[in-house]
Amino acid sequence: MTRALIADDERLMRDQLRARLKEVWPELEIVAEAKNGQEAVALTEQHHPDIVFLDIRMPVLTGVDAARQIAQLPTYDEAEGWPGCEIVFITAYDQYAVQAFEQGVVDYVLKPAERERLTLTVQRIKQRMAERNRPTGDGDSAPAPLLPTHTPDMQQLLQRLAVQLNPSATPKLQWIQASVRQSIQMIPVEDVLFFISDEKYTRVQTATVEALIRKPIKELVEEIDMNLFWQIHRSTLVNIKAISGVSRDERGRQLVSVRGSTEKLEVSRSYTGLFKAM
Repeated sequence: MTRALIADDERLMRDQLRARLKEVWPELEIVAEAKNGQEAVALTEQHHPDIVFLDIRMPVLTGVDAARQIAQLPTYDEAEGWPGCEIVFITAYDQYAVQAFEQGVVDYVLKPAERERLTLTVQRIKQRMAERNRPTGDGDSAPAPLLPTHTPDMQQLLQRLAVQLNPSATPKLQWIQASVRQSIQMIPVEDVLFFISDEKYTRVQTATVEALIRKPIKELVEEIDMNLFWQIHRSTLVNIKAISGVSRDERGRQLVSVRGSTEKLEVSRSYTGLFKAM
């Protein structure tokens, strides 16, 4: 059974959406409801739903920021096989947002949820879920197609929406202040080949410098321009212009080769769709 979570700070809106969903998708199970974005992230991590309906404007944490955090939750590689979830934004009429959603990056539902529009959203979700579960036919388990929350288009859309919701937000990082041996260096973000994190530090790698910062990938995703980087793993960001190719090792894992470095970067299963054409 497909499982969903609803997040909206207005109880009447949650009730109305739940009722409409019951009409157009009777088999859908609503596993939890959240009153703000922070609750939505916590309940998503707890219940691992297949779909999360997020009100775009909520207290504590907006739906946009909640979606960004949900995209950073452990999936296949770290958490008992959860494949991640579809995101559907709930919004009152917002011309900028609706135009962005109409590009097909993510689905949306206007308040109050109308049967016809919600039916279309449900059809799209079912189609994407079917495509993710479709076998390749070659006897091997199929790599999961890229989830909407993990696509570069989605990350860029979330950044644009975050700026719209909070125009006074801090501008994107242009420089990284990092430790290099016993000194501090200012590294232009555009010179970074990749960022890769462990539990405490993130390594900043350029063609000539290897440095360390105390900032996890999930924060960097919010602070750097995601038009310049692709996330290929929950712990790895790579400069798009630095990617020279993608290969597979004997275990079938995708490995990214980077210009200016001999290191190969592993692509986690959640992000394999980035290089599907290759």
